[in-house]
Amino acid sequence: MSALKMKEIKVIANIGAGTMGHATALQFAMNGYPVNLLDMNQAALNHGMDLIEHDLATFEENGLIKGNQKADILARIVPTTDYSDALADADFVIESVVEKLAVKKTVWQKVEHYVSEDAIMATNTSGLSPTTIQADLKRPENLVVTHFWNPAQLMPLVEVVPGEQTSEVTVKTATALMNHIGKHAVALKKESLGFVGNRIQMAVLREAFKIVDDGIASPEAVDDIIKYSLGRRWSLVGPIASADLGGLDVFENISSYLYDDLANNTGTDPVLKKLVDAGNLGLKSGQGFYNWEGDMGKEAIANRDQALLQLLAEDQKKR
Repeated sequence: MSALKMKEIKVIANIGAGTMGHATALQFAMNGYPVNLLDMNQAALNHGMDLIEHDLATFEENGLIKGNQKADILARIVPTTDYSDALADADFVIESVVEKLAVKKTVWQKVEHYVSEDAIMATNTSGLSPTTIQADLKRPENLVVTHFWNPAQLMPLVEVVPGEQTSEVTVKTATALMNHIGKHAVALKKESLGFVGNRIQMAVLREAFKIVDDGIASPEAVDDIIKYSLGRRWSLVGPIASADLGGLDVFENISSYLYDDLANNTGTDPVLKKLVDAGNLGLKSGQGFYNWEGDMGKEAIANRDQALLQLLAEDQKKR
């Protein structure tokens, strides 16, 4: 039996109520879907519902929802610790459990015992292989990656990534559903390690770390250079279109002398290893490339999220 099509998706099962899981559950509920929110214990579910209520309050404060919508959205979310209750009537199952391959494989094998044969199964992972996750499933063609970007309640992108056995119908339905709930879904032609977004992110970071380590510029200078040039341009016109607009002959010439001088190390990044070995983990330890003592980290996150909320409001007006 083939996977369901988008208009046939009526009930969502959402596995995991943590940082990512609560946000995906909220996204579906805000767009009219009943959501069965599944986690291992009541404490995890309570924490997830607290996060959802916090996000809804933030959305209300910023005009993204009206006060009378909050109760209706919450009423659509049914927390449970029972797999059968969560999955028996689910048409689309999305999972955001810990980013460990063995755990995800175990969860999906259990899920298959409860869901219908045509239910779509979506794993929210930032880089684990869908081909490996689906390998031991009875219906591997129904599993696909839907990679939400963190913070998932604010970031629009969802990478839709097929495994080797994922059907075209599953990819098309997952992509259409993500767009229907207000995300910007982009389907990949095939899977790759890290998908696309993280590959580009790590390529940029590798060069940025080398620039700092070589004493070319400070972390603050590197961040400002990106924020006030490429960051602005690429948010409007992506890097490949930018190259077209700038002239491919120009970029060919730059590549002829610059590529050889760019960071090209493989394996664990030496700059990151030095910092991590010293216990400098960034915000979580109070020191990374920057000093994050006091309220600096909270302020940075609050400012980032407020800007993302404004962009989200603009996106909502265009829908």
